[in-house]
Amino acid sequence: MGTPEQILSDRLAHAFAAVVGEPVDPLVQRSQFADYQSNAALGSAKRLGRKPRDIAAAVLAAADLDDLVEDTEISGPGFINMTLRPQVLGRMIGAAGADARLGVPPVDPETVVVDYSAPNTAKEMHVGHLRSTIIGDAAVRIAEWLGHRVIKRNHLGDWGTPFGMLIEHLLDIGEAEAAAELSVGDLNGFYTAARRKFDGSDEFKERSRRRVVLLQGGDEATLRLWRLLVAESKQYFMKVYESLDVRLGEADFVGESAYNDELASVIAELDRLGLLRSSEGADCVFPAGFTGRDGEPLPLIVRKSDGGYGYATTDLAAIRDRLTTLGATRLLYVVGMPQQQHFAMVFTTAREAGWLAPPARATHIGFGSVLGADGKVLRSRAGGTIKLVDLLDEAVDRATRAIAEKNPDLDAGPRAEVARAVGIGAIKYADLSTDRLRDYTFDFDRMLSFEGNTAPYLQYAHARIRSIFRRGGVTPGHDGTPVQIAEPAERALALELLAFPDIVAAVSESMEFHRLANYLYGLATAFTAFYERCPVLKSDEPSRGSRLALCDLTARTLATGLGLLGISAPDEM
Repeated sequence: MGTPEQILSDRLAHAFAAVVGEPVDPLVQRSQFADYQSNAALGSAKRLGRKPRDIAAAVLAAADLDDLVEDTEISGPGFINMTLRPQVLGRMIGAAGADARLGVPPVDPETVVVDYSAPNTAKEMHVGHLRSTIIGDAAVRIAEWLGHRVIKRNHLGDWGTPFGMLIEHLLDIGEAEAAAELSVGDLNGFYTAARRKFDGSDEFKERSRRRVVLLQGGDEATLRLWRLLVAESKQYFMKVYESLDVRLGEADFVGESAYNDELASVIAELDRLGLLRSSEGADCVFPAGFTGRDGEPLPLIVRKSDGGYGYATTDLAAIRDRLTTLGATRLLYVVGMPQQQHFAMVFTTAREAGWLAPPARATHIGFGSVLGADGKVLRSRAGGTIKLVDLLDEAVDRATRAIAEKNPDLDAGPRAEVARAVGIGAIKYADLSTDRLRDYTFDFDRMLSFEGNTAPYLQYAHARIRSIFRRGGVTPGHDGTPVQIAEPAERALALELLAFPDIVAAVSESMEFHRLANYLYGLATAFTAFYERCPVLKSDEPSRGSRLALCDLTARTLATGLGLLGISAPDEM
């Protein structure tokens, strides 16, 4: 059937086309002056040389709206205001309530590859990995929920010159001790010790360089030690992912090393296509449209002057594999904004090579930094990077105290489960409710508050709705019967609920998760106003049943929306 916005847009589009003589986007949106508003008459009037209000009047005369709209008005310079019939809202709410998908239609499934998280072997995950992991997980969840085939790629930093240093340090302290040190998550200590020896000993430095040659040459003894480092690191990463409740698994680790055998063929293919050029001894691609500060074409170095390969070569091998071998039609790279130009150059090169061709497309899902109270990148009190696992543990500890204060009668077992949901959810929501292109300030007090636009507020709203059904001894559920919409607060809540499919569609394309977060906050706010003004359990039928249906659909929408953000919604708090 479609959402109100979709149906009104479709019908007004036909009317605008008849009046203007060409396709016009009606620009339908929610309005504070009516249920919906169309602003397209203003732009159309400029093209036709007519008054916008005259265009709006002609469109309304041509539009087939009587079965949907009980009132229309032309306001201001030419805005078309539309108020839906309450019976229409009631039917749509009834249908959405009976739909397991909450009115979200099926999609034509695509193969979507999401590249995210990407920690480095033998280095602990820190706050700098937080945003990629959280945003990437939300991208995976929304694509999977819509029905796409999603392939997760955790592009682990598991190759390169530092591994000569790390392997030599492993040999110095012994495999058993190294494995024990890494298994308890002390990756930073291991790496720091190796780095200190590398910087302080020419003999160790020379050994490390020889070991890199052996590693890159495929020496089996060296590869075995390298695999030990990688395996222990992965085990640690998986513990962090489990704490953060993200969907990355061991099978999703496809590190830089996975593409080693493809690098030479990437260079050969670029050369065969005439894209390769020599510049100061290095092999480069000069993708169109990129210039340096001097105005000269900007190179993407794919083979260094010493014959080594860099990140660009690995990324080109990965994008070729994802497009040709995996058959992906959508690639999402969840990486910080500093890499914006790098990925733009890689994508352009892939297009020029013919790998990235319609319908396939690649998008850099960039994001800003996590800041401390001083406005600088978040660090520990000692000035170092904050371990991600310590940040998550502190969130759960703080949430445990908050839950105990808010509901001291909650049993210890459920309390621990709720505290983890609230603590981890608070961190995720603070990130995802911010425009991802912007930096945001990390503030435990704000993100764990039960008031305002926070995860605990939304989780509590969901739990409060579920308590209504427990108190009333009512089993949630709806058979599709039209809902009664009589009070202004009922109408406002119904309009919010019916907007969910439009929000999901927009966010799945833009990956702007703050739009979904803000929608959920608006929905919870509308429910609060409804609950204060419209008695539910104490009202008589048919109002009681209708209001219970609104409550159930609200709870399901909140739980589903939070779930798409990777946040759980407890039934009791």
